[in-house]
Amino acid sequence: MVSILFKWLLLLQLFGTPAQPAETAAATGMHPIFMSVTEIELNSKEKTLEISCKIFTDDFEKTLRQNYNTTVDLINPKDKEAMNKLVNDYVQKHFTITVNGKKTSLQFIGYEKQEEGILSYYQASNITAVNKIEITDNILYDYKKEQIGIIHVTVDGNRKSTKLNNPDDKASFEF
Repeated sequence: MVSILFKWLLLLQLFGTPAQPAETAAATGMHPIFMSVTEIELNSKEKTLEISCKIFTDDFEKTLRQNYNTTVDLINPKDKEAMNKLVNDYVQKHFTITVNGKKTSLQFIGYEKQEEGILSYYQASNITAVNKIEITDNILYDYKKEQIGIIHVTVDGNRKSTKLNNPDDKASFEF
């Protein structure tokens, strides 16, 4: 718990101020920052983009409940297939990638709980090279106006990163 809190606070220090004062967050039991972290990496050998998206579990569950008007339990689901469908549908509606000018379809691999978040995994096939990648990411923008998205893209060992503040939802990287 301490290590994940340290990591989130380090990101907070690097990329901006909290969405609400820490004292208020502690009093309400909420975390002081609203963010998702997306990692995109080109696997040249497999000719795929490997994507992971980490979202705070409590925020994600609340957003899914609001958007789909259904019971949501991502940690201990009664119906894992139904939760897979919710996670995939939501992320696919709020996250898109264009590689070298061509919209890329993402294949949902699955999700798992990791520390304080839900980590969902996707793959884009037949990606032989990446010269330019354009991303639209508005994950949880419909939940909190303070939501931010951190995006890391790695191509052939070259890592580039950016931060998106709601309502900004577009990022572009050239390699």
